[in-house]
Amino acid sequence: MAEAKVGIIGGTGLYELEGLTDTREIRVKTPFGDPSDAIILGTLNSIKLAFLPRHGRGHFISPTELPSKANIYALKSLGVEWIISVATVGSLKERIEPLDIVIPDQIIDRTYLRPNTFFGNGIVGHIAFAEPFCPVLRNILYEAAVQVGARAHDGGTAIVMEGPQFSTRAESNLYRSWGADVIYMTGLPEAKLAREAEICYSTCAVVTDYDCWKETVEVVTAEMVIANLRRGIDTVKKIIKEAVTKLPQRRDCLCASALKDAIITSPELMSEKTRKDLAFILDKYFKKAK
Repeated sequence: MAEAKVGIIGGTGLYELEGLTDTREIRVKTPFGDPSDAIILGTLNSIKLAFLPRHGRGHFISPTELPSKANIYALKSLGVEWIISVATVGSLKERIEPLDIVIPDQIIDRTYLRPNTFFGNGIVGHIAFAEPFCPVLRNILYEAAVQVGARAHDGGTAIVMEGPQFSTRAESNLYRSWGADVIYMTGLPEAKLAREAEICYSTCAVVTDYDCWKETVEVVTAEMVIANLRRGIDTVKKIIKEAVTKLPQRRDCLCASALKDAIITSPELMSEKTRKDLAFILDKYFKKAK
């Protein structure tokens, strides 16, 4: 029996959702090391949830050092089918203002130091990633944001940078020239790994600043980001509470069968260790293979 249907990856405070009952902590061991922190299990309106503080409680893990493979694997092993990723982002567009909510639909990968796939080590898989965020979950999050009265943006292209430094002004203007809408440090490899694990994944992003391209406002600082996150967290809580009650009972999006035609390696040639490590992901298709 699944421990949770919905996973929430976010920062401090999300496990304090009003109405969350039957809460308990669980530490999950994975073949890829320990997740960022203990996972908090609970129930909201009969929906089983799993909360994972992305950077650990106390925020001690940098974006580059996040154990994303362990995080996604742990949630998958608990039965999670939907992941709502909560993130803070900088705006690259005048019309997207601080404290707005953005539900992006596209992503550009500017990371270069992070393991970004479960595959390799004897098993080759190539998922389709043209639509990096689940369209079903995206739509539910956007409608929930509108319903709770947030100033929300449906869609947008997100840049995921390596960090931990913020952008130079030249970089910020380059990303604006590409037509990107927001920028942050944590959307990848989470989105890629979630797709490989056949989990529906979408980001609910709180805009905290204008990045550094807008010279008429103060320079972006960590203090500014945290201050605006705290102001926006109540809105995010309301969105989550509204969204989880609208998830369909049956998934019919491409996320749910992302691996159907993605595995290239013949079952008899697969590494036994990798097969064992990826059992929660692969056994749906290769349970009978030896």
